[in-house]
Amino acid sequence: MIKTILDDYLAIEYNKEALHPLQSWEWGEARKKMGIEVLRISANKNVFQLTFHKIPKINYKIGYLPRSVIPTKDVLDFLTVYAKKNKVIFIKIEPNVLKSAIRNPQFLNPLIVKSKHPLFSSWTQILDLNKSEDELLKNMHSKTRYNIRLSEKKGVIVKEMSNDRGFEIFSKLYFETCKRQKYFGHTPEYHKIVWDSLKKNIAHILIAFYKDVPLAVYELFYFKNTFYYPYGGTSLEYRNLMASNLLMWEAIKLGKKLGAEKFDMWGSLAPNYDPNNSWSGFTRFKEGYGTKFTEFIGSFDLVINKNAYNFYNLIYQLREKYLKIRSLLLR
Repeated sequence: MIKTILDDYLAIEYNKEALHPLQSWEWGEARKKMGIEVLRISANKNVFQLTFHKIPKINYKIGYLPRSVIPTKDVLDFLTVYAKKNKVIFIKIEPNVLKSAIRNPQFLNPLIVKSKHPLFSSWTQILDLNKSEDELLKNMHSKTRYNIRLSEKKGVIVKEMSNDRGFEIFSKLYFETCKRQKYFGHTPEYHKIVWDSLKKNIAHILIAFYKDVPLAVYELFYFKNTFYYPYGGTSLEYRNLMASNLLMWEAIKLGKKLGAEKFDMWGSLAPNYDPNNSWSGFTRFKEGYGTKFTEFIGSFDLVINKNAYNFYNLIYQLREKYLKIRSLLLR
């Protein structure tokens, strides 16, 4: 039986069934504060939290279901009916399911197609936090270990500042990094709402300092038995001190302290990646910590309005080309 979850539902009960921070009650509340429509349903002891995003200037929406279990046929049928009633062109579905966990990562629904424009990378890197600190250090690349020790020796100090002052430092370095790397990220208002909504139970902020100067910062999520690294920023000052290497090591230790069994690095290229790819730098950085490349089943679209869906994909492709050209011109 499929049931719509109302706002008076207990968050603590809901989160017992949620798989991922983006399925948490707190994340849904954050999205609602941004003016985004949120739908929560339960089915067979699983919960599904979707967001619906209005397309500017036209009376249509796009749905998004991130990091849930694979929805059953009954759930997909329910969502199809809901989407038709609410002028939804398609619903993007990106399950929190590893490709290695199932034989055939396909949906039993003729309206499901492989997405041409995933939001999540199908690959990530995961670190086993059940290992001791000595084992974790031993499994790192030698250069990563060297940089950690160098940073410690030079006097870099890492502090957890999971408070509003810490968020201010995070926001400053994060957006400096976005500007420097020509990355079009979310707005400061978006990040402030996310922080305010998740800071009590999920979000943590770690900052690496040298002589009271913040050099690198991470916003990290802890949910269930997993620690996540979704956001980070760095300063151009004292780059030779390798603060980011020490910061990641302290993040790993914080994850262990909180009780996490694994550390999900929130995205990566696939193994044997192209060194010229724009993601190669942070993929190599994460790889240095002895992580395991891990593949999810990928991104799928539940297509409700085929003609509008095809037109949307065309506009999306044109927009991507424009942003790429704009990025090149800004260099």
